[in-house]
Amino acid sequence: MAINESARRWVSDVARTCRPADVVWCDGSEAERERLLEAAVRVGDLIPLNQRELRSCYLHRSAVNDVARTEHLTFICSREKGDAGPTNNWMAPVEAYDRLTKIFAGSMEGRTMYVIPFLMGPPGSPFSKVGIQVTDSDYVVLNMRMMTRMGTVALEQLGGSDSFTRGLHAKADLNVDRRFICHFPEDNTIWSVGSGYGGNALLSKKCMALRIASHMGRREGWLAEHMLIVGVESPDGEITYICGAFPSACGKTNLAMLIPPASLKGWRVHTLGDDIAWLRVGPDGRLWAVNPEAGFFGVVPGTSSKTNPNAMATIRKNTLYTNVALRPDGTVWWEGHDDPPPPHARDWRGRPWTPASGEPAAHPNSRFTAPASACPSISPEWQNPKGVPISAILFGARRQTLVPLVYQAFSWQHGTFLGATLSSETTAATTGAVGVVRRDPMAMLPFCGYNMAEYWGHWLAMEKRASKPPKIFRVNWFRRDEKGKFLWPGYGENLRILKWVIERCKGGGEAEKTPIGYVPTKSALDRKGLTVSADALKELLRVDREGWRVNLRSQAEFFEKFGDRLPAGIREEYEALARRLKAK
Repeated sequence: MAINESARRWVSDVARTCRPADVVWCDGSEAERERLLEAAVRVGDLIPLNQRELRSCYLHRSAVNDVARTEHLTFICSREKGDAGPTNNWMAPVEAYDRLTKIFAGSMEGRTMYVIPFLMGPPGSPFSKVGIQVTDSDYVVLNMRMMTRMGTVALEQLGGSDSFTRGLHAKADLNVDRRFICHFPEDNTIWSVGSGYGGNALLSKKCMALRIASHMGRREGWLAEHMLIVGVESPDGEITYICGAFPSACGKTNLAMLIPPASLKGWRVHTLGDDIAWLRVGPDGRLWAVNPEAGFFGVVPGTSSKTNPNAMATIRKNTLYTNVALRPDGTVWWEGHDDPPPPHARDWRGRPWTPASGEPAAHPNSRFTAPASACPSISPEWQNPKGVPISAILFGARRQTLVPLVYQAFSWQHGTFLGATLSSETTAATTGAVGVVRRDPMAMLPFCGYNMAEYWGHWLAMEKRASKPPKIFRVNWFRRDEKGKFLWPGYGENLRILKWVIERCKGGGEAEKTPIGYVPTKSALDRKGLTVSADALKELLRVDREGWRVNLRSQAEFFEKFGDRLPAGIREEYEALARRLKAK
């Protein structure tokens, strides 16, 4: 394996600081995987599962204080504080390098330092970027094997260039008081210390593919987004590609792997990605997208054969489970599993558990890591170096009230405004209270690597680059009635919404113009075989003018944070919405 000289020098510098007992360059081979698995089992990082039921599957238990992304300890270390913006934590680069160097010093003594060359995006693609992560965690290496194209393939793509993302990670003592996830966008560098949790430790994922890549995209004229990618095939064989931005644990993976209901015969959904999309303008003026990842790092609770049969099929083999419950027969369980609660199990901490224990057996943010190639619905285009052409972009989140089931933006600028004002009820994917409504623009609030006002400006400017931009829509599967019951069945039935979206992209699909956008008429949605009542559908599509007027005040308060950096196009759309809501 030919090693890039710039990478070799950088790794040597890191080793002098961290002082590992050994340095191992990962090549991505199967033999290496077997060695890593054996070592991880030997030291207790992994527990082998029932190999008859779950072939080549393992369980990992993280530290009790290390179970989710720690956003309050995540920093953008741009040279100027204003470039990080009011929605990011900022630390001066000089201070960050100094503070973290002291924690990294000697942090790998007695441990192996793994060097992981990895490729984000298909080999040979103009979209693709190379990173090299250094880590002292065999769990991280095994996850990175599935989440990226790891080893020789990355070094071949890099060649002699010194243009690669430098990622340094160490568990250190897992002390939350010494935990930092720092991004240096001008240096194309990530330093993460004190955590072994996926979103904090798999530096290819949110750190590089979103925070660093969003900064790259602004500089180079493309978009790095927290989006799924699906291809929706109609009965006549035509495939329409759609991206969707949803905050974590809001149904992205379920939508990405959707199986059509029996009543919509002839329709198929092809999975290209469940979490991240990189989008570039093609020679035809359309936006083309690739999924830069090679695997899934999905939330497990609520995943079942009813909610996501494709995910259940994907995770039956070659899967790493994190913080789920372990049954006596060596299989795993979580809340929302196909099976009823087991009479006895070991919970996510490894403690004895019964249904009377009074707390979840699996952590609410427990995860599975699995290769994308194992998904039954994976698209034959998912590794196409050119990407796929995007016709529609969805912005969705959890809202029990106010937001209709679906509506369409009036224009690209209005659609950017819809993304900028996206708000959702928080989930267990982040530390902090659950169920609190917070602004999460484009589902990128925790992941944008620079000032979000300039990020919106970059979105607005994409219309000048793309002569045929996608149509933009807002969706909400989570609206409830006064008794707290979901009004929409969701899951496979969401294809009915995608069907209307596709019709709108082609110039069809009946819609009513409302102050917030184009809302489908009740007759526009395909209701064949659907059990939703006419009254429920009316409520799902209702635009509550007074509620939206109240929401305007919340939007204004949010926008005030950005001062004079707020793009004129966003301000124009806010004022236009206010006028429409005021009009009779």
